Amino acid sequence: MYIGIDKQLVKNQRIKTKLVDFFFKVFNADGTKNGEVTRIALLEVEINRYKKHINAAVTDLNRT
Repeated sequence: MYIGIDKQLVKNQRIKTKLVDFFFKVFNADGTKNGEVTRIALLEVEINRYKKHINAAVTDLNRT
């Protein structure tokens, strides 16, 4: 499972990404197509000293 991250945020913050060897389509909650994911961002999240590495699907979230 992937969480999503906005492609403009990735670009603006110069977050490193990795090309995936597959792609998958992204759909909005109402079922309309949003695009395709071809890159993931490798992130480290820390909450109260608990750290976790996650893969975030880079997609167009309209800066939300």
